[in-house]
Amino acid sequence: MFGRKKEEPSAQDSVDQLAADAAAQGPGKGAPTPKRKDQEAARKRPLVPSDRKASKEAERVAIQDQRQKMRQALDTGDERFLPLRDKGPQKRFTRDFVDARFNLGEYLMFGALAFVVVSFVIPQSSDALTYVLIGFWVMFLAVFVDVFILSRKLRKALTQKFGDVERGTVWYGSMRSLQFRKLRLPKPLVKRGEYPS
Repeated sequence: MFGRKKEEPSAQDSVDQLAADAAAQGPGKGAPTPKRKDQEAARKRPLVPSDRKASKEAERVAIQDQRQKMRQALDTGDERFLPLRDKGPQKRFTRDFVDARFNLGEYLMFGALAFVVVSFVIPQSSDALTYVLIGFWVMFLAVFVDVFILSRKLRKALTQKFGDVERGTVWYGSMRSLQFRKLRLPKPLVKRGEYPS
């Protein structure tokens, strides 16, 4: 009843623990204690490097190397060096899903460019310009419907594969579908029809 609890560490265990802590902290017996000014000098780092020119050059080389790795990653799809907006398994799945599909939005810019050129060629008073304008708006509406269908299908596929959809992923896929396939970055890694599983 008044005896020692078995869970309490013994005196020998406490001494052993203190000795182990002291050994981990610094030099053991027989080594001189370092002076305070030596320890402070060892901890100090200069705020400004002594050779600024060499430091700037090293920083420039490091940034250039990082950019080169990022550029290669945009070509190869290497996740380690991709920009933050393109990283993650959901973004990779979204890219493959969009690249496997035929998207009307790829040709929207070409349609807009053709409309501008035709509007300069055809006189303003001509009825043909009205038909060209109607054709452009029909194409724009078709692209909007196509992107809406893509976003629904993509959200469904992401939910089935990952459970929940990260914020901005469907928008990321929708914007990618409006870019011409050969100009997309990161570059497409799947052929048309090769949907991700």
